[in-house]
Amino acid sequence: MLKRLKQFGPGLLVAAAFIGPGTVTTASVAGAETGYALLWALAFSIFATIVLQEMSARLGIVSRLGLGQALRESFDQPLLKGLAVALVLIAIGFGTAAFETGNITGAALGLETVVGLPTRVWALIVGASAFALLATGRYQLIERVLVALVLTMSVVFLLTAIIVKPDLGALFAGLLAPGIPSGSVLTVIALVGTTVVTYNFFLHSAAVQDKWPAQIATDTALVESRRDTIVSIILGGAITLAIVITAAAAFFTSQTPIEDAGQMATQLEPLLGTSAKWFFAIGLFAAGMTSSVTAPLAAAYAVTGALGLKPDLASLPFRAVWAVIILVGTGFAWFGTSPVQAIVVAQAANGVLLPLVALFLLRVMNRSALLGAYRNGPLGNILGAIVLLVATGLGAYTLLSVFGVVAG
Repeated sequence: MLKRLKQFGPGLLVAAAFIGPGTVTTASVAGAETGYALLWALAFSIFATIVLQEMSARLGIVSRLGLGQALRESFDQPLLKGLAVALVLIAIGFGTAAFETGNITGAALGLETVVGLPTRVWALIVGASAFALLATGRYQLIERVLVALVLTMSVVFLLTAIIVKPDLGALFAGLLAPGIPSGSVLTVIALVGTTVVTYNFFLHSAAVQDKWPAQIATDTALVESRRDTIVSIILGGAITLAIVITAAAAFFTSQTPIEDAGQMATQLEPLLGTSAKWFFAIGLFAAGMTSSVTAPLAAAYAVTGALGLKPDLASLPFRAVWAVIILVGTGFAWFGTSPVQAIVVAQAANGVLLPLVALFLLRVMNRSALLGAYRNGPLGNILGAIVLLVATGLGAYTLLSVFGVVAG
């Protein structure tokens, strides 16, 4: 059993990355406003994440290249290569810096509501903890801490969902009968966008190389990696599902508005008693820590790979990237500044990047010269094409809403 558990890691990093304070808040609002009606969107998100992350992991294991490196090496023309690198730097480097502020601020605001310490104190604690963990330069230690945090979130949020006694009939109807209640299109996009995270592709393709080095047989590594990916992402999806269920059971029938997860913690007290505060304090801190560590880590892998530098946790350029992102995020959170414009630009860049990266993955996963017998088969291409079409539609809608063309 212990040996089997040791095979897990990179997939749990992906789960840790997409379950941050933003996901907790988005899932809380979705449940409070639409009940179980959008659970199908969450189910699709999990399916799409598994499809794309499996490809990313397979790329890393077979080719021994991170996605940033593969992207750079796939363009011969200097102009195209420059555009590809620039897009990665803007959407991943700049974007994760903006979102890091949200990760740290979201955790700090929620914890302030629950525990009472000032937001600045919590922002500094979360930022400093993330910095200290990455500063060790030890992948195994980083992985173990994040795995522990993901398991902590699992226990906290799944137990909470069980305690509120959800309506199982409505729950399965929401999962199996797709529908979009009036005014909830952006909530659908938010649920998908908080789960299918573009920078996770870069993180995953690099992390599997640390977990399964070249001396391990490729077939063995792929079997273990697929198990890790599928189980971990389903676990991450179950955590998000539990948050939606809890909010739906507690707030949907009474139509109580909810704006953040910290508010959710205090308003769950009639159902859970005084333990509600501590349940959500632990869960929010775990969510804040996981996303605050994985976002800069993913950015460092993506940026160094795209620039043609060795993505080594101990290298100075790698450390410089994640350090800058954490410092920027902590600084904005400390001064109480909301980098709205930065996040808008990051959303726009990621709206373009997600379908482009999905398209690039499909292209590179069909290259026999790179992957040989491990390239995509017909089923993989069909599943990837479905995800690509949906990602393109959602990305287009996001861009149009960001620039005010459609209602946001």
